[in-house]
Amino acid sequence: MTRKIPAAVLGATGYVGGELLRLLAAHPGFELRAAVSTSKSGQTIDSVFPALSPAYPYERFCSLEHCETMLGEIDELALFSTAPHGASAALVARLLDSAQRQNVTVHTVDSSADFRYPDHNDYSSVYDQAHGAPAILDQFVQGVPEQVPVWQAPHVGHPGCFATAALLAAVPLCLAQPDMESVFINGVTGSTGAGRAPLPGTHHPERHSNLYAYKPLAHRHEPEIEAGIRVAGGGDVRVNFVPHSGPFSRGIHVTLQAELPAPMTMSTLCEIYDSYYENAMFVQRLEGTPRIKNVVTSNHCHIGVAARGNTVVVMSVIDNLVKGAAGGAIQWMNRLYALPEHSGLTSVSPAWT
Repeated sequence: MTRKIPAAVLGATGYVGGELLRLLAAHPGFELRAAVSTSKSGQTIDSVFPALSPAYPYERFCSLEHCETMLGEIDELALFSTAPHGASAALVARLLDSAQRQNVTVHTVDSSADFRYPDHNDYSSVYDQAHGAPAILDQFVQGVPEQVPVWQAPHVGHPGCFATAALLAAVPLCLAQPDMESVFINGVTGSTGAGRAPLPGTHHPERHSNLYAYKPLAHRHEPEIEAGIRVAGGGDVRVNFVPHSGPFSRGIHVTLQAELPAPMTMSTLCEIYDSYYENAMFVQRLEGTPRIKNVVTSNHCHIGVAARGNTVVVMSVIDNLVKGAAGGAIQWMNRLYALPEHSGLTSVSPAWT
């Protein structure tokens, strides 16, 4: 039997943490060794996620200190962090330091916002706080897996869920239209995008049968999308982003609209996306319009396009917890360890959700 790579999850009791535990349970190359939680340390995993009982009947959440002790038993580690923004960087830095002292090779994929910007000043300007570990920022690459074909860094800062959906829609067009100055993006997300802690915006009577925008042209994912376009080679494109809260629990639907300098035919627009994602097994351009229900619980992104004269529309749907977070993190970790990119991500999703 091939030895599996030990894996640890920081912030393992959140929605993204739970999805990582689910995906790791079926992964042929990784094996969970530590599910770290400061609030649930010592409790069984199935006490928080009953659906995971068959996969983890006896395993318990552990402390960060226990995870550091565990490093003495291994020689490599796949480290996933789903800890909150502002807290993750210091936790990751602490574990990387402990691993270095114990000669443990580590690859990290961080799903918080803490490593999404290569410059700590950019992070501070968006999140209005000092970065928790600026000294290790140069060890992280940022971007959606499909849009970073070559990298050298040992660690990854995964884009946010809105940014993932938006970048998958925007980057091919921005590369094909280098003179394009701006795009307009509307996004609708499910309530799990707000995290596990109860909030007024996730309260059932407020969210059910309701749809509303929030932070129009002022959301913190807006500069993140702009930075992601630059990282992918798309230049300086102004992003005008309006997020919405939708009446469903998981999934994101993004609609991008742009006015081009010259008319573009539908066939040309289709060719741009078909060519860019030709070898991307998780991204598919559809005829017609994509629907959230067809990607929920999967690592797939479905894209639809439309063109009329100088106006183009690109629609993108993903599962915010999978492709937008846990699945994207697994996909990146597969790449960091030179495993098949689809490992652990090809299980069939429910026919209807």
